[in-house]
Amino acid sequence: MSSPSKRREMDVMKLMMSDYTVEMINDGLSEFNVEFHGPKESLYEGGVWKIRVELPDAYPYKSPSVGFVNKIFHPNVDELSGSVCLDVINQSWSPMFDLLNVFEVFLPQLLLYPNASDPLNGDAASLMMKDKKLYDEKVKEYCERYAKKEHISKSKAEEESDEDDISEEECGSSDDDIPGHADP
Repeated sequence: MSSPSKRREMDVMKLMMSDYTVEMINDGLSEFNVEFHGPKESLYEGGVWKIRVELPDAYPYKSPSVGFVNKIFHPNVDELSGSVCLDVINQSWSPMFDLLNVFEVFLPQLLLYPNASDPLNGDAASLMMKDKKLYDEKVKEYCERYAKKEHISKSKAEEESDEDDISEEECGSSDDDIPGHADP
């Protein structure tokens, strides 16, 4: 391989030519989203996630940054940011790995074998250890609510708008109750 940029191009092209839908962000090859399907015979089967990938300048010598864009209930995925806690990506990365490894091996393994003892989502880890049946139900509920094809095709603004609607309904708030605004 002559340079990291050639390797980056080759890895991104391999991913695009595989069964994955890749959506480039901006003009370069350093940021993109990938459509990822939950592994068969898992709690996540049938779920579809948009995975945000950012390749550092030193890729493949430095690992990619990988995160879920739409929500997932999993001990090793931060519920708010979508960040992934995965040793092979975060600490054990090697230039021998490529982007296909991330989507064909590492992420499926993460979903098949969650590690509740090293959580980014403490609620998911706690529920998984205390009540596996309830944990399984919550995973499936998240898949239904947030991980369908239509959820990944929404724009970020639409998702935020939906979340605003939900939070306002749940809180029972209205524009009249906004703190810091004087009554007319």
